[in-house]
Amino acid sequence: MEMSTCEEPRNPNGPSPIATASGQSEYGFAEKVVEGITVSVNSIVIRIGAKAFNASFELSQLRIYSVNANWEHGDLRFTRIQDPQRGEVLTFKEINWQMIRIEADATQSSHLEIMCAPVRLITNQSKIRVTLKRRLKDCNVIATKLVLILDDLLWVLTDSQLKAMVQYAKSLSEAIEKSTEQRKSMAPEPTQSSTVAPSTHQVKTPQTSNAPDLNDAIVKLFNDFDVKETSHHLVISHLDLHICDDIHAKEKESNRRITGGAMQLSFTQLTIDYYPYHKAGRLKALVGDRCSLEKDSLGK
Repeated sequence: MEMSTCEEPRNPNGPSPIATASGQSEYGFAEKVVEGITVSVNSIVIRIGAKAFNASFELSQLRIYSVNANWEHGDLRFTRIQDPQRGEVLTFKEINWQMIRIEADATQSSHLEIMCAPVRLITNQSKIRVTLKRRLKDCNVIATKLVLILDDLLWVLTDSQLKAMVQYAKSLSEAIEKSTEQRKSMAPEPTQSSTVAPSTHQVKTPQTSNAPDLNDAIVKLFNDFDVKETSHHLVISHLDLHICDDIHAKEKESNRRITGGAMQLSFTQLTIDYYPYHKAGRLKALVGDRCSLEKDSLGK
């Protein structure tokens, strides 16, 4: 699979193609059937081309399936929470894999200050938990919560590789900001339409519903797992990050007092939260039980 970044954001997705193909515009039987499908792939390679670098993701034993609100396998009827009064539905998906190999390398046409060996990362069992909130009216996605969960991770980087990663992030920042601004500018329209639709249901519900207690339970359950806004989260149980001096790198100026230095960072229960709809992007890092910092000199 090959993808590439766009300098200008694309137009947002329209109504669900599944609903359109089935001859309906609302969330219905066709959407529920597709949500219940489990996808298993033995091996997949995803290549991404950007302005300053090329990246590849190689995953093995990839599985995508639906789960309930507690992230457990069970009856497919409980993998969604539908609230007719709001006119919205929550669905829960989990993606896991046995191994992932990530590699990023600068393109020949890029003018990066730091040219170094490719940046590589290999992890074992990991998973992504996705919560989608969509409108029943047209199946459009209102908000998404994505959580990437990694187990123990050991990563060794040279200082030149670390600088290259910063350059890669800068090359993507402009495209990400444009995409975020586009979504923010279009956010009020779905909000207005989603608030008008539930009002019609709220008028009819007291007349047709014979189980107010059940409706109250659904509303409470929806509120407990509701996705207020789009967010992305990274959770690592334990991270050992080793940063070493690249003594073979050729730099124009070297004012270092120590040659061949090294640094080790250890984090336990590391959590990073990112909310793209905020003006400056809200980034919060929480470090749990223990965080240690060690410095050493390999040149002695």
